Amino acid sequence: MTDAIPVDGTCDPRFAPLREAFAANFAERGEPGGAVALMVEGRLVADLWGGYRDAARETPWARDTLVNFFSVGKAFTALVALRLVERGLIDLDAPVARLWPEFAAHGKDRVTLRHILSHQAGLPAIREPLPDGAMFDWPRMTAALAAQRPWWEPGTAHGYHVNTYGYLAGELVRRASGKTVGTLLREEIAGPLGADIHIGLPSAEHHRCAEFLWPSILPERPPGELPDDALMKWNTYWNPPGISGAGWVNRSEWRLAEIPSTNGHGTARGIARVYAALANGGAIGGVEILSRTMLAAATEEQSFGPDRILERESRFALGFQLPQAERRLGPNDEAFGHFGAGGSLGFCDPKAGVAFAYVTNDMGPRWQNPRNRALIEAIYTSLGAAA
Repeated sequence: MTDAIPVDGTCDPRFAPLREAFAANFAERGEPGGAVALMVEGRLVADLWGGYRDAARETPWARDTLVNFFSVGKAFTALVALRLVERGLIDLDAPVARLWPEFAAHGKDRVTLRHILSHQAGLPAIREPLPDGAMFDWPRMTAALAAQRPWWEPGTAHGYHVNTYGYLAGELVRRASGKTVGTLLREEIAGPLGADIHIGLPSAEHHRCAEFLWPSILPERPPGELPDDALMKWNTYWNPPGISGAGWVNRSEWRLAEIPSTNGHGTARGIARVYAALANGGAIGGVEILSRTMLAAATEEQSFGPDRILERESRFALGFQLPQAERRLGPNDEAFGHFGAGGSLGFCDPKAGVAFAYVTNDMGPRWQNPRNRALIEAIYTSLGAAA
């Protein structure tokens, strides 16, 4: 194999297959730039990066390069919310409207945090047409969700709340604690762990960001009035037009904002550090981010089956994605984590003591991404287990 684009960093010789698979992502699978990190039993055994952080392919990816990891951040948002559940500030099964009275409109008086974290709330999209840039206006977005009629009866089905998840969970967090998801993530998880992850990236850190290679042109909405189901799916991704990041992902406004479902930034090493704590029962290095009891509850299956948005089966715990036959996280059913657009991924496998992260600046295949699949297979090859 020709290592055409240099891979930098460190890797324990035992995990040479992981380094080789990462190098092959550049040589054979079109990877422009990215990083991987692997921790086993709390020890960092691979910390690799390579390629370029810009579209012109002039600036090499560096050890501290940050990149938008999209939905990988949903798990971190869940951790913030679940910490408040542990403190008694939020009840998983109490109506959201206890803390957010306006939310009870249109039959949403029984929606709970459990529904939100497991994508059963019936609010994957906003009906009211919103102008581009509205996703940066937190009060406007949360007011629109509070005033909205659900797309289905909450609790009777699930559908991936691609972009609204962060506003729903985040507003509940804000009302319960007086702080935003990004602030609590920094103060209570990322900071104590020394994990380089952010929801709401300070401008002083923008110079470290990789350019995400995503077309800036928004797709054209289908002509005419859409049936309700089609409108739900369209609005999930494109109302407001830039809510998924298109046209905004490399701009300072996007990086500064807190859109907890979608615009988290970080390094692979930072993501893996959080999952190393989760792989170890919720704590590492004397820092507990979640109790064993809450972690066990957080990783129990909540929804599995046909997804109203993705139009395929999906499987969720409380804020975490769980393995499916078509999308394994190694050989062990105990694994859990979250994928992000482009193939970014953070997960842990407590049975194997594995915590892993992969980040990229390319919008590659979202469902069965050959780059992250090759990396996962290489990990378990090194461990002597079939992925």
